[in-house]
Amino acid sequence: MEDSSTDHYDSGRPEPSGSLRTFGAVYQGFRENAGFTQEALAPVIRYSAHYIGSVEQGRRLPSKKFIDRSEETLNAKGVLRKAARRLSKQPGLARWFREWAELEKQAISLYTYECRLVPGLLQTEAYARTLFTEEVPHLDDDQIDVQWAARSERQRLLRERPHTAFRFILEEHLFLRRTGGTEVTRQLIDHVLEICQLRNVDILVMPLVQEKHAGLGGPMRLLETPDNEWFGYCEGQRGGLFISDPKELSILQMRYARLLSQALTPKDSRSLLEQIRGAL
Repeated sequence: MEDSSTDHYDSGRPEPSGSLRTFGAVYQGFRENAGFTQEALAPVIRYSAHYIGSVEQGRRLPSKKFIDRSEETLNAKGVLRKAARRLSKQPGLARWFREWAELEKQAISLYTYECRLVPGLLQTEAYARTLFTEEVPHLDDDQIDVQWAARSERQRLLRERPHTAFRFILEEHLFLRRTGGTEVTRQLIDHVLEICQLRNVDILVMPLVQEKHAGLGGPMRLLETPDNEWFGYCEGQRGGLFISDPKELSILQMRYARLLSQALTPKDSRSLLEQIRGAL
């Protein structure tokens, strides 16, 4: 990794991984060599032409049944099965977020402050799909499926890394906004309250009325690697800022420490969330 103090990642929408696009091109080659159009192949392998098109465009992770049926029909001689083993299991991440997502998998500490929306690691599927549906420019159904698959994959970190310390500071208004409607918000709060029970996760709520607030500069994330290196990440409308300079990280750590002193305790935060849930 380059030792740069602040790396601006290229802005861009979540997109398919390179391995998916490569697999799609290979699949298309076998299909055309076998003399099939997408429409003609669909009833033979019992998958829709739309599904086939999404695979060929690198927008969908193909199922095992899809691979097996295609292998036989297209006489691929095992090539598709071998290529499928190398497919990315986490498509749909923005270019500027990928390095951070890789670091998340190794982190021993991961601290988040969020004031715009409930972080991806804590989202329910209904809440996440509401966010995807509201994106501008609009996403199609396949793109939304790809994004949710990537987010769902990341969420496994909370349970599969019990020795990693996760801490989230969330603004109260994120739950009062009722993004997606009342029922979506109920499910979201129930899910967050469930995650609160994990021993390695602390969730603190910043009350709506707070005269002193150290996080007015926007959301931030901090993580510590197994080598005790710290990195930061700040995200905006169209891109992210990756931070490795010790001086900049020191500032973010001081701000985060102040936020911890200003937010409600984990116990009081759970109580507040239960109150909000009961009022819905």
